[in-house]
Amino acid sequence: MRAFESLTPGTALTATHRVVGQQVPQGLPLVMEQGQTGKVTQALGDSVSLELDGRLARFEASQLAAFDVSQPIETATPDEPLEDQVWTVLRSCFDPEIPVNVVDLGLIYDLRLSTLIDGRQHVKIEMTLTAPGCGMGPVLTRDIKAKLEALPAIDQAEVALVFEPPWDPTRMTEEARLETGLF
Repeated sequence: MRAFESLTPGTALTATHRVVGQQVPQGLPLVMEQGQTGKVTQALGDSVSLELDGRLARFEASQLAAFDVSQPIETATPDEPLEDQVWTVLRSCFDPEIPVNVVDLGLIYDLRLSTLIDGRQHVKIEMTLTAPGCGMGPVLTRDIKAKLEALPAIDQAEVALVFEPPWDPTRMTEEARLETGLF
């Protein structure tokens, strides 16, 4: 089995069995049949984006076995303060088209941690998308929610998409602008 961390842009991956990814940016299902090969455009966080016959598809960590690829190694450590763990998780979430995490892209507008009446920990994230009509919004928010709720200290996560103020490239970190050539 190939290590996720060894995947680089241009790496060819062949499906060992039928697998359904998400077409980018529409968010629609895209079937990859057994024996079909795609080229990695990015393998970041815990998902891989493949170019398949001129189309882009995103495959999640749970689908990597279909390419004989191991799941990536976890990045958050329980000895970090909880807010730091949340930021670490968010930095492991990537736009499927842009090789930059959602934090450095400037997509995270607000992060609030709270303790509920029953003592459980709740985190609320307000985030936006680089384009309001992007079909990948529900996929990204679902993935972020699942990753946050996988943290031992988080009992409940809420991820809300907001579009005010509208996102623009000035929200990106300097490193993200350099990575994308927007500097």
